[in-house]
Amino acid sequence: VGLNMDCLLEGNCVKAFGKAVHALSRIGDELWLDPMVRGLALRSVNSAHSAYACFLFSPLFFQHYSLGPVSEQGSETIKCKLLMKSVLPLFRCLTSIERNVERCQISISTPSDRVIIQFFCRHGITKTHNLSFQESEALQAVFASHLCPNVLKAPARLLGDMVMHFPVSQEEITLSMTPLSVSLRNYYEGGNDHMKTMYTEMSLHLDEFDYFQVGVDSDITFCLKELRVTGLFLGALFILSHENIMCVCVCVCRRYVCDRLTRSISCLRGHVSVL
Repeated sequence: VGLNMDCLLEGNCVKAFGKAVHALSRIGDELWLDPMVRGLALRSVNSAHSAYACFLFSPLFFQHYSLGPVSEQGSETIKCKLLMKSVLPLFRCLTSIERNVERCQISISTPSDRVIIQFFCRHGITKTHNLSFQESEALQAVFASHLCPNVLKAPARLLGDMVMHFPVSQEEITLSMTPLSVSLRNYYEGGNDHMKTMYTEMSLHLDEFDYFQVGVDSDITFCLKELRVTGLFLGALFILSHENIMCVCVCVCRRYVCDRLTRSISCLRGHVSVL
C-alpha cells in the first residue's frame, strides 16, 4: 500500500512557504520533505554536513493537511528527497506569488514517486508541476540541546542587526561569551592577506537578550553564510545554544489569525548525520 500526503495553502502562507524554500536553498542542494502527524518538515544540509536547517509547518498552518492512513497509524513514513534546483524555480519570484497565486496544493504519492505542486492563480489559471523524488531516509541532526551549558535567546531582529556590520564576503565570524559579556568579531586564518582587511568587533549588552545563560566561557567560530539565513524571518525568536552551536527560530506566521511556523537551524561542525 502506498503512502500519500496532501496539503493546501492559501494567501500569505504560500509566500511564507516559498521563503522557507529560499532559505533552505542557501544551505544545501537537496530538499527533504518529511510529512508527519505534527506537521510538514522541510529540511536541508550542506555538502560538508556542517550546517543543517529544518522548517516545521504545523497542520494549523495549512487550510487542509492530511496523511494517508498508513503513515498516520503505522511506523512507516514517506521518504522524499528532491533536488533543490527543481523546487526553487517554482517559488523564485515571491512578489509574483503574492500578487497572483491564491492557493497552492502539494501532494506526495509514493506509488508514483511524485510530488505534485499546483498553483491556483487569478483568472482561473492553474499551474501544475510534477516532480520526481528519490526515496531517502529522513534527515535529522543529532545533538542534545538540553546538555548545552550556554543558551542565548533574543529577537531575530537583533541577529539581523548583528550580522549587518560584517561584509557579505566575510566567511566566518567568532562569537565570544562569558557570564558578563557577548561579542562578535570577524575571523581570518593565518596569512598576510588579512593585514589588508578591516577588523570588526561588536559587543552586546546582556539586557538585549530575552534569556541569557552562560555556564562556560566560550569562543565559537562558524560560517556566517548559514547564520544569515535566519535573517529571512526577522519576526522570529532567535536562540543560540552552545555545544557546538544550534540556532532555533520560532516564527508566528498568520493564516488570517494565528498559525504557527517553526524553524530550526543547526550549524554543527561534523555533528549532522542522515538517520
